[in-house]
Amino acid sequence: MQHVQIGSVQTMKAARLTGPGEIRLDEVPLPVPQQGEVRIRLQGCGVCASNLGPWAGPEWMSFPTEPGSLGHEGWGIVDAVGPSTNGLEVGERVAAVSFNAYADYDVADANSVVKLPSSLDDSAFPGEPLGCAMNIFRRSCIRPGDTVAVVGAGFMGLLLTQLCCNAGAQVIVLSRRPFALQLAQEAGAVCVLPLQDHSEVVDQVNALTGGRLCDVVIEATGHQSPLDLAAEITRIRGRLVIAGYHQDGPRQVNLQLWNWRGLDVINAHERDAAVYIAGIREAVAACEEGFLDPTPFLTHTYPLSGLAEALNATRDRPDGFLKAVISYQ
Repeated sequence: MQHVQIGSVQTMKAARLTGPGEIRLDEVPLPVPQQGEVRIRLQGCGVCASNLGPWAGPEWMSFPTEPGSLGHEGWGIVDAVGPSTNGLEVGERVAAVSFNAYADYDVADANSVVKLPSSLDDSAFPGEPLGCAMNIFRRSCIRPGDTVAVVGAGFMGLLLTQLCCNAGAQVIVLSRRPFALQLAQEAGAVCVLPLQDHSEVVDQVNALTGGRLCDVVIEATGHQSPLDLAAEITRIRGRLVIAGYHQDGPRQVNLQLWNWRGLDVINAHERDAAVYIAGIREAVAACEEGFLDPTPFLTHTYPLSGLAEALNATRDRPDGFLKAVISYQ
């Protein structure tokens, strides 16, 4: 298939990090898809907490970044296709795992693009985290009737709450934020608990489960203390699923407890690109079936010019904030 392009636009707006906590919008040349690639006219892009490291300006960062850099949760309309790119056509609405999606347009390998059905035309669809939620859920092996605790009710924790509830599990959600606990209840959690005093929470879960504790515990915070708590509320021969990103340094674990209880410990992260895309396809199907609905958890929308504000909100998490998306419409 030969390169096809709609319209005559030759430049686009793209965000670039120019220093710690600093962003500049530049007018840059429109990217041209190469063999096996498509160009996407973006409608939106989710703002990921993984951006916060570069946003803080660590020593290893090099500024300015590439145009659109760090944006990887984009969705939009295929605007052009490169040579030898089969299966995708101009005009199709898609989600993609690309890496410069804080811009009006981005290019993506065709193998990293998932078509979106017309039933989702009016829905924001940050494919990468939705696919991640589906992959974590699959590896958690939730069965109807399981007692599941979700430790941490951020965007990922609430997606997993929704998925587990819809799978027939009895879900307990723990969070420090009353706003997030309310969303967890609306997602179907049978019980929500403030994530405060460690021993008190263990006692509460113990009482709720008749001393049995939880069949599956999904830790979704990425912090040491909730990881410790998650292990303590997992029953003997239970499953401890680590969904949080622990990227700020080493962790200590109570291996005596893990060993004594015979826990199955699952690090539910994927690094295989094909598995990421399979997860996004599963997310599309789950949304069509009403099994998954991220809409209540996408709480804040910003224009591209407001990316700095969106990143600061992602870092500071003001009351009522859960997940930001950048809108290009």
